[in-house]
Amino acid sequence: QVQLVESGGGLVQAGGSLRLSCAASGLTFSSYAMGWFRQAPGREREFVCAVNWRGDTTYYADSVKGRFTISRETAKNTVYLQMNSLKTEDTAFYYCAARQRSASTFANDYRYWGQGTQVTVSS
Repeated sequence: QVQLVESGGGLVQAGGSLRLSCAASGLTFSSYAMGWFRQAPGREREFVCAVNWRGDTTYYADSVKGRFTISRETAKNTVYLQMNSLKTEDTAFYYCAARQRSASTFANDYRYWGQGTQVTVSS
C-alpha cells in the first residue's frame, strides 16, 4: 500500500517561487529513487528532475536547470521540489514518482506515482 501525496501547488506570478512536497508511505524511502514529472494540457508527460536513493546524485531537465532544485528529507519520507524564477511554460500538473535502485529520466521506469498537484504560473 504505497502512497505518494503531493502538495504545495497553486497559482503564482511569473518570476515567483513555489515549493512542492511529496510525502511517501508504505515503502522504505531511503531505498527508492524519486522523481518529478509534469504534464500540461495537450502535451506528453515530461521529466523534470530526479534524485537517487542516496540523495547525492540529481538530474534535471534542461528547461528547469538552475531554477528548480530537488531534495529529500529521509526523516520525513518526503521529497521536495523548490521552484524558483517560475515561467508561464512551467504551468502543468506535477507528479512525484518512486522507483527502486537508481534514478531515471523515463516515466516508464517509475513504479509508484502520486496523484499530482497543479502549478499555474501567470504572466
